[in-house]
Amino acid sequence: MREVIKVENLSKFYGKEQAVDNLNFSVEKGKVFGLLGANGAGKSTSIECILGTRKADGGTVQILGKNPWTDRKEIFEKVGVQFQEANYQQEIRVNELCEETAALYKEPENWELLLSEFGIDKKKKNAVKDLSGGERQRLFIVLALIPKPELVFLDELTTGLDAKARRGVWKILERLKAKGLTIILTSHFMDEVEALCDTICILRKGKTVFYGTVKEAIQESPYEKFEDAYLWISGEEEE
Repeated sequence: MREVIKVENLSKFYGKEQAVDNLNFSVEKGKVFGLLGANGAGKSTSIECILGTRKADGGTVQILGKNPWTDRKEIFEKVGVQFQEANYQQEIRVNELCEETAALYKEPENWELLLSEFGIDKKKKNAVKDLSGGERQRLFIVLALIPKPELVFLDELTTGLDAKARRGVWKILERLKAKGLTIILTSHFMDEVEALCDTICILRKGKTVFYGTVKEAIQESPYEKFEDAYLWISGEEEE
């Protein structure tokens, strides 16, 4: 199986504080990888360094065989990114934002079909600012999928969605995964991690405290449920 992303000894300092401490992981094509940890554990900084939007202080990253710090244009065409906090023009409409995003890529996905698949096609003439939190979140996932990416980064992808909508998004992602899409996600919903992730990495204060499968995480802990195991491994229970 082809390796889509490989991270070796990735490190990042803010002054004397080490935000990311020798992060190592790899993800094969068509797999879902979960980067987990409490707020401040180093997830966002790690992803920014992996994408090349923030300069790392050490280590190497390869995305689709390329260096994100020197081959950003080539990677840009094949990688989708959805961040929880995304800022757009106040009055821009959903269809305008989708059209602008599609115009950046050579062979974009049909964004109208994506809007329909995520259940927000009736909102395409609405201003983004007038969408509900859940609708906005689904729109941001659509925007990440418009490039027809080989790899997509999803940050807290179902925050603000009700249980039914969350499961609907899971089913769509499972279909995309079956077609070969590779997914890197962060999430605070452990049922989501259990349902979607093939492999997980749990960070604690920038250090990797677990790397493996959900089943292996449970086996390493004194608990039978993954959520309990996660809280124990990540240290969130203590905090």
